[in-house]
Amino acid sequence: MASPDQDLAPVLDKDGVRLTVDDALATVTLTNPAKRNAQSPALWRALAEAGRLLPGSVRVVVLRGEGKSFSAGLDRQMFTLEGIPGEPTFTDLARRDDAGLDASIAEFQEAFTWWRRNDIVSVAAVQGHAIGAGFQLALACDLRVVADDVQFAMRETALGIVPDLTGTHPLVNLVGYARALEICVTGRFVGAEEAVASGLANLAVPGGELDGAVRDLSAALLAAPRDAVVETKALLRGAAGRTYDEQRAAERAAQARRLRDLAGTGE
Repeated sequence: MASPDQDLAPVLDKDGVRLTVDDALATVTLTNPAKRNAQSPALWRALAEAGRLLPGSVRVVVLRGEGKSFSAGLDRQMFTLEGIPGEPTFTDLARRDDAGLDASIAEFQEAFTWWRRNDIVSVAAVQGHAIGAGFQLALACDLRVVADDVQFAMRETALGIVPDLTGTHPLVNLVGYARALEICVTGRFVGAEEAVASGLANLAVPGGELDGAVRDLSAALLAAPRDAVVETKALLRGAAGRTYDEQRAAERAAQARRLRDLAGTGE
């Protein structure tokens, strides 16, 4: 894929992650196409840092990967006895006590949690392989636009581990428990047509049209008033955890805030 943000001075550019900001639109790009944007703890730290560095002006964040694959998952070097220099191996992690292991995984998860903040809408532009950690990173976003060659797969179970990078909650919410279980346990590929039909993707387009489709969606998201978007996102995100009557009450409270804000500004 071409880089629509390549002419902008990066706010962050390290460890396979580049963040650029164009007023209300930020773009986070995975920049290691030679390794199919494989993920490592260093990349996760850079992704978490990108979230912390977002200016308050940003309303939409696009996540994309350079090259033929969005992200092929964990860096294979993590599975070797030597691991990645300077990083703990799987054996090192396993030897930590419960609190230490929990803290380590929680730190890794920080790269995947900020995408659903109520003050932004995040859009993943996904082409080619989105495997394991790559699948979970796409699931971390609010919306997904995919190329027609996309191949989602959750391969952790086949490796004897579980998906632990925040992907299980959105996966079940999107496709339901039974299909989520089948996708995770079999590790099979989910292509573009099934992704759209099952709710994993909002839209599928030919690969050459992916950037344009994401630009159009971003423009449409930015066209709505910011405060109304923030309130609506909060309402929808919380709906699954509320009863019908609780959601009705949440709607009333949100609308009251909007009406008071509008009246206060004279709009």
